[in-house]
Amino acid sequence: MPQHVFDSVEEVLHQLADFFVAQAHEAVAARGRFSVALSGGSSPKKLYELLASPAYRERVPWAQVFFFFGDERNVPATDPQSNYLMAKTALLAPLGIPTAQVFPVNTELPPAEAAQAYTKTVNDFFGSEPARFDLVLLGLGDNSHTASLFPHTSVLHVSTASTEAVFVEELNADRITLTAPLINQARAVAFLVFGADKAAAVRRVIQGERNSEEYPAQLIAPAAGEADWFLDKPAASELV
Repeated sequence: MPQHVFDSVEEVLHQLADFFVAQAHEAVAARGRFSVALSGGSSPKKLYELLASPAYRERVPWAQVFFFFGDERNVPATDPQSNYLMAKTALLAPLGIPTAQVFPVNTELPPAEAAQAYTKTVNDFFGSEPARFDLVLLGLGDNSHTASLFPHTSVLHVSTASTEAVFVEELNADRITLTAPLINQARAVAFLVFGADKAAAVRRVIQGERNSEEYPAQLIAPAAGEADWFLDKPAASELV
């Protein structure tokens, strides 16, 4: 899997932003639109703010970009923990993206119903074609989880390309997540990981023994090719 390692977080973010731009133009040229599943958490917020900045906002055909979410916390859309709210604040609102181009998880529903509804939303968007996002953005937890695919959770064994509810015991919280098979249908997948605290997880996922129960991010193996990893040197420091 391609590993792009850079000296600073700022350089990592700019290189991934350039990758985003290239994927967007390629998708729009080929299919007339660009579908992206966004990652939550603190790391991608910096990327979204960069994409909405003057340096990038004119480089992406935003009118043809459609936004989905790789996972969501079971909280209201106005809650500070909401991945949707973070993306709205950092990216969608600053760019003035119309609501018709944004597909949040409906967390007003119970988790299982929200997941079922989101599966339908995704499938309806792609119509008769398989649900293939043009780009899925992912992060990596220090326990080797990605999206809301946490170690030793039932969702790791789902074999369908769908959205599922999962209760994460270590967080005592419900999450809604794209399954690994759905992520793996994407045309491109990019991990954004920086910081020395992620170095052990990066090593385990990329070079460790195969054990997706312990290291769920190992489940990510896009059918269209290998996932791209955008790392700073501290995050890549344990790779050999």
